[in-house]
Amino acid sequence: MSGNGGTTPAPLLPVLYEDNHLLAVVKPPGILSQADETGEADMVTLLKQDLKNRYDKPGNVYVGLVHRLDRPVGGAMLFAKTSKAASRLSEAVRSRSFDKLYLAVAHGAPAALSGRLKHYLRKDAARNVVTVHDKPAGDAKEAVLDYAVAARKGPYSLIAVKLLTGRSHQIRAQLSAIGCPLVFDRKYGAPPVHGEQDIALWSTSVGVAHPVTKEWLTIVAQPPAAEPWTRFAEEDYAKALVLLGPEGGGGR
Repeated sequence: MSGNGGTTPAPLLPVLYEDNHLLAVVKPPGILSQADETGEADMVTLLKQDLKNRYDKPGNVYVGLVHRLDRPVGGAMLFAKTSKAASRLSEAVRSRSFDKLYLAVAHGAPAALSGRLKHYLRKDAARNVVTVHDKPAGDAKEAVLDYAVAARKGPYSLIAVKLLTGRSHQIRAQLSAIGCPLVFDRKYGAPPVHGEQDIALWSTSVGVAHPVTKEWLTIVAQPPAAEPWTRFAEEDYAKALVLLGPEGGGGR
């Protein structure tokens, strides 16, 4: 309890799961996963302050970054509250025993309703964009993902995506490369719209064995109630969650 009149302050961000070892929250689009040279707001710093405030903790608070989301992407994000949990979760990520499911709303639809995409991505740091190559090219890194189309509504498709590699801008660049740019993602070929909009990419679930109890955890964050997500029905989202195989398998 805090010293704030006997009440605990509300969390700074929506909490999806929390215990003594883990904290899962909804990352807002536009926030960095961790601090960089810009000094702009980042998830690790925000959550450290949040834990200090909620639990009236003196001194430093530990928040371990386990996985990253690109700045424009929102949704489920899992953090460690102890160094032991961070170490075990990082090993799960390295061994591909950490499931990450994304939902995307794209223009058009892939030629096949499901499949695996393999490209090579080269980062152009000056322009903050990646270029996509079909074959190995210089310092380009291999990028692999599985996808499945859950629903079509007019010109848009709801696509479930599981990453087998974790490259910057990977989903955005690879779907654009097959003619399906994400809605509102001007950087990778989406048509222009009036005003600023968050790109239609969302971290909808993360799954991993709990670092202490070993029980499988699946943490789900529903996409925002905003365009273009509201074009799809609840049953479309339920279908998307299971299209790429059951959770609990620890990778593919």
